[in-house]
Amino acid sequence: MQKTTPQLLENPELLAIESQKILKRLSSSLKASAKDNWNALQNRLEQQLPALLELYLSLYAEHYDCYYYLEQLLKMLAKSSAQRPEYLRQQDNEPQNWHKTAHALGAACYVDLFAKDFQGLTQRIPYLKQSGINYLHLMPLFKAPEPNSDGGYAVSDYRSTMPKLGSMQQLAELMQQLHQQGIKPVLDFVFNHTSDEHRWAEKAKAGDAEYRDFYFFLTEQERDQFAPSLREIFPEIRRGCFTQDKSSGLWIWTTFNSFQWDLNYANPAVFNAMAEEMLFLANQGASVLRLDALAFVWKQAGTNCENLPQAHTLIKAFNAVARIAAPALQFKSEAIVHPDEVVKYIAPEECQLSYNPLLMALLWESLATRKTSLLTESLRKRFAIDPHCSWVNYIRCHDDIGWTFDDNIAWQLGINPDHHRQFLNQFYTGQFAGSFASGVPFQQNPVTGDCRVAGMLASLAGVEKAEIDKNPTHLQHALQRIYLLNAVILSIGGLPLLYMGDELGLKNDYSYLLDPAKKDDSRWVNRVAVTDKQLAQATTTDSLSGQIYQQLQQLIQTRALLPVLGSGTTEILQDHNPHLFIYQRQLDGKRLVAVVNFSEHPQYCESLSGQLWFDELTAQKLPAGPLQLLPYQVLWLSPRPE
Repeated sequence: MQKTTPQLLENPELLAIESQKILKRLSSSLKASAKDNWNALQNRLEQQLPALLELYLSLYAEHYDCYYYLEQLLKMLAKSSAQRPEYLRQQDNEPQNWHKTAHALGAACYVDLFAKDFQGLTQRIPYLKQSGINYLHLMPLFKAPEPNSDGGYAVSDYRSTMPKLGSMQQLAELMQQLHQQGIKPVLDFVFNHTSDEHRWAEKAKAGDAEYRDFYFFLTEQERDQFAPSLREIFPEIRRGCFTQDKSSGLWIWTTFNSFQWDLNYANPAVFNAMAEEMLFLANQGASVLRLDALAFVWKQAGTNCENLPQAHTLIKAFNAVARIAAPALQFKSEAIVHPDEVVKYIAPEECQLSYNPLLMALLWESLATRKTSLLTESLRKRFAIDPHCSWVNYIRCHDDIGWTFDDNIAWQLGINPDHHRQFLNQFYTGQFAGSFASGVPFQQNPVTGDCRVAGMLASLAGVEKAEIDKNPTHLQHALQRIYLLNAVILSIGGLPLLYMGDELGLKNDYSYLLDPAKKDDSRWVNRVAVTDKQLAQATTTDSLSGQIYQQLQQLIQTRALLPVLGSGTTEILQDHNPHLFIYQRQLDGKRLVAVVNFSEHPQYCESLSGQLWFDELTAQKLPAGPLQLLPYQVLWLSPRPE
């Protein structure tokens, strides 16, 4: 008797039996496609297919041809596994816990800005290794529309690279070289949308019904069922989330820009097609895929179409596909949403890595206010995640700073969240009296007045303004802030991620204002080119860049000697001093306590005075009694015997 979908979804045993039936029916064709990788693939299918079947049915059981699409997917997985390079197959058999060590250190860069092209990046591998980097996120590098491509996040072809960078073959060779040098390559998987120049979109424009179903072609009435509930992402560029197609008169869903067409994942053909693109990228050598805009991937009328349960199911389904055809592949969540929603994407079966936007935003908040209550209370509630997963902790990135803290916690602390965000925007764009920052506003909403902030680490931390003012005290404070921020992301727990150029203290680049293709996107202020001359300054402390780089290296090298800063647990502690941020790491009976002074004035820590301490950063034994911290000082404290 044929089992119904609800029966299958409610009974793991029935799911397992159904999976066995599918494999038995398809085994000969799958074996032929998988070729010499059949034995490994067969084992993984037997283990993982029940999970994939459950997820696929949850999404697509209402489609009469659901099983047809599932079979097509399995055949594609077999073909992809046969195409997987041998060096990656070897990694598939290894534990993927590399991000849990004290040596794990990430970096992100635009290839053209950091090294001009793939060949140039190959030549800069020694610099990466010298810096301790073993995880490298290559920012969007696929073919994209010109001149406007949302910084490369409008992909026209997932299998072609930007011509100025080199070919896809050169990229694959570069990624293999990175692997050989112990560096995990990371690529973007832009899966919420394609560019309107993608071949699927071109076919849809021409009236091909199959490919129109890859996107959302809506009548005005259908559009209006969704529009009232949606949030505007780039209000400075255009209003609303839909763009009218000139040829048909229909409305296309475009969450971000008019040239970025949202994909319709309610169509199983879209899932299969994107899974195939995902595995292609994995087979080029990607160790991690950054899941771009993952909160937006499922649409449902009457909701804001963000963070819907089906979005999580969809990502789990992609993960199940990877576990079958490319087990070494890891996912990194890019969910710049409410903190409660961010953590929901983090799990071994969903995203093993996740950006930590809450930490990033509140580090800057604490520097502006000199107080740590919002940082402490927020992280006490939301820092703990699955022990097999890792935060990706960053200070700056290619994007802007959004103040994504929890309003409820702010109110509990007596902080008006709307007013506080306005203050932070004013502070970091240099409009607040006494501000040390030189940031620029990004996407100011003309209705709400809300905006985000763009800028390089050094400019936001005060280097740029101090140099303009020729104030050596303020410059010293700026350097101390940079050291503080680096010390926190390297010690709090997770994979620290540097944004290339920040390790050298490079400042804002305002030349984007002279480029018609960039002038309307202020994020280009923190997309700075890195020259050979600037890299050479890393080796000398005679330059400001060299000082920042060498101080960072001292932190990195100290961290590498402390296993507790790798896979140790993290506990956020409290102290009566409102200017201090304190957290504890523990592993196998070892303990390290970090104490951070967010003020430019000396501070005392009373709560740790009952213990004798050794500061790992200065290699000094500290005297008994209350701990004194100098302006912006960071202590990494290990207990020492009485």
